Amino acid sequence: MPKPIQIRIGNSLLDLSRPKLMGIINLTPDSFFAESRAQEIDKIVSKVEIMVSEGADLLDLGAVSSRPGAKEISESEEMDRLIPILEKLVSIFPKTVFSIDTFRSKIAKAAIESGAALINDISGGKFDPEMMATVGAEKVPYILMHNRGSFESMHQTNDYQDISVEIIKELQTQIVKGRIAGIVDIIIDPGFGFSKNVNQNFELFRKLGDMEILNCPILVGISRKSMIAKTIHKTTAESLNGTTALNMAALMQGAHILRVHDVNEAKETIQLFEKLCLQES
Repeated sequence: MPKPIQIRIGNSLLDLSRPKLMGIINLTPDSFFAESRAQEIDKIVSKVEIMVSEGADLLDLGAVSSRPGAKEISESEEMDRLIPILEKLVSIFPKTVFSIDTFRSKIAKAAIESGAALINDISGGKFDPEMMATVGAEKVPYILMHNRGSFESMHQTNDYQDISVEIIKELQTQIVKGRIAGIVDIIIDPGFGFSKNVNQNFELFRKLGDMEILNCPILVGISRKSMIAKTIHKTTAESLNGTTALNMAALMQGAHILRVHDVNEAKETIQLFEKLCLQES
């Protein structure tokens, strides 16, 4: 039987004993995968409908692009992009679990008050010193991603002697801070593509199982990233097959949540993984 793992979402428990899917919706004009972008409400609603129908368990809304070379927008612009859309989506899809991709505590608080169920922080609490206290006070789950440097430098700070050991130590430091701040449910994200080059991403991927020592559910987000495209010499738009291959590898190494652009294909991957590895249960 799979090991029981649950996180609290509102008044319910989300069972992570079997893998779950997080669909990506970018409320930005410049995220790295063009097909993930949506700013008009009709297009956004359509994307949500499709992802939910295809089997997404959570939807991750982000209003700031974190791709290499992206410019950091102001807090007010992020708020204007995100909150009206979130409020509309919560009213249309009251049973859907919405995660908010932000590194700002004020955005996190406003989003939770508008109906968001968890926070996904690419900085792991490092960009905003109030983030963890805010999440702890609001009593929602927190996705803590590994990252180094500032918003401007996070894609260049990639000097490691032993990448798995160092990332585990750095995540553990932030987990402790999160617990002190009152966060009960912490999900860790190794941060593929952030503060790591292609070879380092794959070295870390091979050691993904080592992350279990942190005793937190593991989220893997490698969907259409450059570590895939550069390796198979394809464009981002042509990297779905490579994404599927690595998603299966992530599941085989213990990933609990896959963060993806392509929900239908990832759902099929999970179904095959469960048939292969969890059928006895």
